[in-house]
Amino acid sequence: MVEKFYYPNPAHTAQAAIKNMDEYHALMTEAREDYEGFWARYAREKIDWFKPFDSVLDDSNAPFYRWFDGGQLNIAHQCVDRHLLTRKNKAAIIFEGDNGDQRILTYRELANEVNKTANLLKNRFEVVKGDRVVLYMPMIPEAAVMMLACAKIGAIHSVVFGGFSAEALRDRIVDAEAKLIVTADGAFRKGQPYMLKPIVDEALSRDCEAVRYVCVVERNGEEVEWKAGRDYSYNELIKSESARCDAAIMESEDPLFLLYTSGSTGKPKGVQHSSAGYILWAQMTMEWVFDLKENDTYWCTADVGWITGHTYIVYGPLAAGATTVMFEGVPTFPDAGRCWKMIEEYQVNQFYTAPTAIRLLHKMGEHEPQKYDMSSLRILGTVGEPIDPPAWRWYHEKIGGGDCAIVDTYWQTETGGHVISPLPFATPVRPSCATFPLPGIMAEVIDKEGHPTPAGEQGYLCITKPWPSMIRTIWGDQERFVKSYFGDCAKEGKPVYFSGDGAVIDAEGYITITGRTDDVINVSGHRMGTAEVESAIKKHPQVAAVAVVGKPHPIKGEGIFAYVVMKGEDTISEEIELVQEINAVIKKEIGAIALCDSMIFVPDLPKTRSGKIMRRILRALAKGEEITQDISTLEDPSIVDKIKNCCKGAGMH
Repeated sequence: MVEKFYYPNPAHTAQAAIKNMDEYHALMTEAREDYEGFWARYAREKIDWFKPFDSVLDDSNAPFYRWFDGGQLNIAHQCVDRHLLTRKNKAAIIFEGDNGDQRILTYRELANEVNKTANLLKNRFEVVKGDRVVLYMPMIPEAAVMMLACAKIGAIHSVVFGGFSAEALRDRIVDAEAKLIVTADGAFRKGQPYMLKPIVDEALSRDCEAVRYVCVVERNGEEVEWKAGRDYSYNELIKSESARCDAAIMESEDPLFLLYTSGSTGKPKGVQHSSAGYILWAQMTMEWVFDLKENDTYWCTADVGWITGHTYIVYGPLAAGATTVMFEGVPTFPDAGRCWKMIEEYQVNQFYTAPTAIRLLHKMGEHEPQKYDMSSLRILGTVGEPIDPPAWRWYHEKIGGGDCAIVDTYWQTETGGHVISPLPFATPVRPSCATFPLPGIMAEVIDKEGHPTPAGEQGYLCITKPWPSMIRTIWGDQERFVKSYFGDCAKEGKPVYFSGDGAVIDAEGYITITGRTDDVINVSGHRMGTAEVESAIKKHPQVAAVAVVGKPHPIKGEGIFAYVVMKGEDTISEEIELVQEINAVIKKEIGAIALCDSMIFVPDLPKTRSGKIMRRILRALAKGEEITQDISTLEDPSIVDKIKNCCKGAGMH
């Protein structure tokens, strides 16, 4: 079934940053005809340079590309200091805690906090330009302040998600050779305190010789152990620091941060991003994709431990001079109306969240949205995975009232910012379709030799020209960088960036992501993306969520194994009938080749606190293997045993 088009709301078109598809195509033509000129124009327009750049792109040592060489800037200046001339009393960060406590930092107040923290890093903790600082933080304003303070003095921050275990934290600390760890005693989640400092203590108990100091933000007031000469209270030390601090002069290609992302195998990869190219694209995509206006209030529900939190909670919104909301809690506490209540209270104009959260809110509180006035909303965004059509339609109709644009954004830690996305008031959209590359991004669906795939056939999603915000290297492992991203596909005999995702392009140029190429199931010689099968299953009206994996099959090679979460009660009756109904939907949407060989009904899926489904766990469970990986980062670690019991109850193994 081909989804119908949804067209932009004409009420917002006239004031939009990009008003129609003619303007979009004009920008793409400009980029194709004068690629360096295109990027130079925006770099001069958007960045407050201390010294202008001498060259635009140096590709002499590909794929180690360099952008805007000779240029000098500072990211904290770009995000905070330059706004003091015109926005000093404007809210920069609105914070709401899990328990409802609130703080608002104006740009003036944020500048003071960043400067004091930068001085603290220099004076007490002896941090200098190029040092690595690991941040193991909850979603509190001090996390953003620390990121910006590192940028102010030229230190390289590496934010580690606060749900990671001590072992995972230690691996990242050791790889980055961090001098300083910044953490909190703990934070709050679902009304209860949880602890972070003890996890840091455990991580530092072995093999972390480079760490000299631990700085602790006292957030929840729980008792923690203090190691003399190593551990210091941020709350106490910050009182004596000056609110004046000069911004370090940084070169365009100086590293801004490292962010570790898991590979399919092996140790985490420290993705390294530069300064100028990253902040340029963060700001441009905020202005284009979220169509920011001066008085808007923007809310991204991600965590700063992930790239979405870096680019679309901290750096992008602040570079654009926006008001950005930070939320410590979860969307279902104290009830499934929490997000909608906050949208009403803060008059949020752009709301950006994950499809997992949308499906959860739909399942737990289908009628909650009608209790709140969300007429301030203008743009709804999704991130992390393709959003299935039923969730898209509920989001559009019940949250957006049928009037809001939905931007289904495609990007990665490695891309730095959005690369494929609708433009909210220009692009006609279809649910679950990423649509078109953003202006300046040369994304193509090709085969491994670089030939465009025919319309409707799956190929490899590649970006065939370098772009400013792209990953620069993997920290300490250039060989792995080249092999991971430039070793699979080529165009005109030259390696190109391969996203790792499969995609299909239609005759009109619309791109649909089909899922990781390593998440492809080969059934009787037919390759099918898991996302495609999941999208079909989600069209059953009683399905709330689903994850599909491959399972060895004695005849087909691989069979399709589906974990299905139904709406309503956890206990499922008439399972045989439901399996038949769901397979009937799959047959209609894809064909008999995609029918599920195994299907079990589970109360939930194993997800991290950011909403990512841990498919490796599901693959192991489908095969009857022992779970050997760390499950402490899951939102609910007990779900693994519950799924095991479901498998046993269904006679799977």
